[in-house]
Amino acid sequence: MNSRELILQRVKQNQPKTISALPSLEKLGVQKADLLEEYKTVLKGIGGNAVEVKNYDEIISYIKENYDTNKRIITTIPELSGIASLDWLNDDPHSLENVELNIFNAHFGVAENSALWVTDEMFGQRVSAFIPQYLAIVVNKKNIVHNMHEAYTKIGNQEYGFGSFIAGPSKTADIEQSLVLGAHGARSLVVFMID
Repeated sequence: MNSRELILQRVKQNQPKTISALPSLEKLGVQKADLLEEYKTVLKGIGGNAVEVKNYDEIISYIKENYDTNKRIITTIPELSGIASLDWLNDDPHSLENVELNIFNAHFGVAENSALWVTDEMFGQRVSAFIPQYLAIVVNKKNIVHNMHEAYTKIGNQEYGFGSFIAGPSKTADIEQSLVLGAHGARSLVVFMID
């Protein structure tokens, strides 16, 4: 018997006699009562802003009050065409360099980390979420799930070319451990939680 076979034989002889059960994942299923409040609290904690609205008119009013509408605003939402351009979808992505605000829908949000699930059909162009100065994402209040386990179950076997979870504005604390928002992407994120 060579040394390799001897080592393998000793490893087999010294295996544990009983295999312990896998840990219970029941605690992961603990759900807080108020999903919207949890979502808003987490979003605020990571630098975002949640705004509850009843309809798209309230979103338009908010944007007029809080953003410079003389600068370039784009969207994939037809209801917002009064304040934002819809005719950019087939443009060269480089032409988006001067976008001030991009507004698009999300499929759903996740309360535990305030992430929003967005796919190609909502982005318009994949880069459109990463180039503008500011982001605004619209999500239906009924489409907030508790945690990432529910989120991955909800995504399931959907067909999409590209999808991304977006949570809060971009940020980094690499430089002298000082938090910088908007370091390499949108400087702020507002999430419109619509009825």
